[in-house]
Amino acid sequence: MKRISQLMFGTFFLASSSFAMAAVKIKTVEYKKGNETFEGFVAYPENAKGKLPGVLVIHNWMGVTDETKTQATRIAEQGYVVFAADIYGKGIRPKNAEEAGKLAGQYRGGDRKQFREHLQLGLDTLKSQAGVDASKLLAAGYCFGGTGVLELARSGADLKGVISFHGGLDSPAPADGKNIKAKVLALHGADDPYVKAEDLAAFEQEMRESKVDWELIKFGGAVHSFTEKGAGNDNSKGAAYNALADARSFEAFKNFAKASL
Repeated sequence: MKRISQLMFGTFFLASSSFAMAAVKIKTVEYKKGNETFEGFVAYPENAKGKLPGVLVIHNWMGVTDETKTQATRIAEQGYVVFAADIYGKGIRPKNAEEAGKLAGQYRGGDRKQFREHLQLGLDTLKSQAGVDASKLLAAGYCFGGTGVLELARSGADLKGVISFHGGLDSPAPADGKNIKAKVLALHGADDPYVKAEDLAAFEQEMRESKVDWELIKFGGAVHSFTEKGAGNDNSKGAAYNALADARSFEAFKNFAKASL
């Protein structure tokens, strides 16, 4: 199924979740690749029994922060084992937007080989967590991480679905779309100034030509970072929290996740 949905502010029904909200435990996880050390965390329902679907969460350009924990926790509350991966490496955390831009740029540059390697390492670490059903895996990312989960899908990763929240939709190698096995959901602020119209069009074309099962949902009145309360509420800055887009995008995530698994 391929569809593009335009959601404007107005009457909108938020379907109730079939999952009961669960208390969540969080545990730091240190993992390695050669001489490199990474530090993420796993979040899971406290009273979970048996194996649960797993969700890989990829952070925004600031690295693993309290914002990452907020997003990972609310996903885990829905009945998932969540692993929040660390793309940058242990102790490598930008202090401000300028540092974040430079660091993220190292991974988002023309050759995304290292980006894909660190993403795959995170996915492998998720698979190794106790209580994860490795046959039911999703990946969700925010901003920089939204670009990341799409890149992971383009690498041919074995995932049921990927969800990009206000992520970059450009690709240096759109032909790699043919490698995508997962269903794709892109949640996009309709007024996001950081996603060029030509990149949005190229993303749609890539999905079509690659015959991917994909959805693009645009939220009217929303700009970049619409799920992040710390972004403030001034749309003129290009990045701002939007409560309606946040709530609606999370409902879309929940419905897509259940359908994909």
